[in-house]
Amino acid sequence: MKMDKTIKINLCTGGVLKKNNFLFLYVVLISAIACKGQNELVAWQLADHLTETVKEPVFRNVEYNILDFGAKSNDEILDTQAFKDAIKKCTIDGGGYVIVPEGLFLSGPIHLDDNVNLHLEKGSEIKFSNDLNDYYPLVHTSFEGNEYINYSPLIYARGKKNIAITGKGVLNGNANNSNWWSWCGKEIYGWEEGMDSQHVKGNRDRLVEMAEANVPVSKRVFGKGYFLRPNFIEPFECENVLIKNVKIINAPFWVIHPFKSRNIIVDGVNIVSHGPNNDGCDPEYSKNVIIKNSTFNTGDDCIAIKSGRDDEGRRVGIVSENILIQNCKMLDGHGGVVMGSEISAGVRNVFVENCEMDSPNLERAIRIKTNSKRGGFVENVYVRNLRIGQVKEAVLKINLFYGIYGEQTGDNYPKVKNINLNNIIVDDGGEYGILARGHKNYPIEDVTLSNITIKKVKKTQHLEYVNNIKLINTNINEIEKK
Repeated sequence: MKMDKTIKINLCTGGVLKKNNFLFLYVVLISAIACKGQNELVAWQLADHLTETVKEPVFRNVEYNILDFGAKSNDEILDTQAFKDAIKKCTIDGGGYVIVPEGLFLSGPIHLDDNVNLHLEKGSEIKFSNDLNDYYPLVHTSFEGNEYINYSPLIYARGKKNIAITGKGVLNGNANNSNWWSWCGKEIYGWEEGMDSQHVKGNRDRLVEMAEANVPVSKRVFGKGYFLRPNFIEPFECENVLIKNVKIINAPFWVIHPFKSRNIIVDGVNIVSHGPNNDGCDPEYSKNVIIKNSTFNTGDDCIAIKSGRDDEGRRVGIVSENILIQNCKMLDGHGGVVMGSEISAGVRNVFVENCEMDSPNLERAIRIKTNSKRGGFVENVYVRNLRIGQVKEAVLKINLFYGIYGEQTGDNYPKVKNINLNNIIVDDGGEYGILARGHKNYPIEDVTLSNITIKKVKKTQHLEYVNNIKLINTNINEIEKK
């Protein structure tokens, strides 16, 4: 099946942009879309501006070795206090590097502070405790798009600036079927009939109901007895954050979760974590995010961009925007780059380029998922230069009827528009090249695929209520003979 149409693109913006700020660039991008130009040149200028303006935080060249603060490198002795003392001294002095030398260090949660770079030297590993008492005091955090008070994330920062996690060491969440994972309530992760989980006694449902009723977060207190797993790394309301080169394994829940934060760089990270809900990187209510040169081998979505759940997401109203993903490799996962499902405040300006995706256990390449209860919007998604070996279900999937956890319908119909894929080669697309399901009165708008080759797929496309889909120089299941 070959599609070859010539689409004339008008440069409604009048040429190359000269203003050097996100607001001006975004206004011009919206203008280009409004006049039907959908100008990729303008869009990618916004992506270029991200790389020019979002820079790595800089730290004083002073080291604070945790051994000097009492760390013992013994996986039977907690070094939590040594981390705490080193970080405190570092930030009081004006910042620098908290050094984790070669060795295995057992710790409870680590809380970063201003101007601190937690640096793991080659051969080092931080293994996190499996004793729930170590995750007290409870902190203000988030679970699947709803804020609450719960166990501390394994590495956490609240309201901090200029923080980093770097180096060649390993962060080991120590989660497995005997620790954390069984709480999801699935037998494949160690749960058995009679065991507690997030579903028993309505534990998860209690949080959802409290959020829908707008109960103050300070009164949404969980912790012991509720079986809601903590995120691994969570910069909460932070600015200027760097996570670079470390390897991250065995997370309890979402791996990297920037929440209400801005100016984030994730660079050269290697994530290997196949537990339940083990998303690799989930920016939520966050803006100006760069994810690059990283490998994702996960039990859930590799990258999932989010912005809150249902009424709570709409109340918070912080759009996740200006997110650049480049030079990454996606292996196992539910999706390579995903928007949703918690996107009630909306997602805009997502750029994906020069990535590789390939695994029999990677279900989709590009995915958008929400429903009429969750609502939200996704607009201005630009994807180019992908090399896809194998995916299981679809190269592009947009599902506005996504639903788990029971009834997921309402009056908050999602809006999805201006989705662009360009220059992509796929060996095996699985079931569908394009699988898109919109609502009759709220169809998906303006989907463009150009210069796409899908060598093999069972069905070229399945479309429901999609307006203005363009296939330009797109070749599916018909490889041109040389």
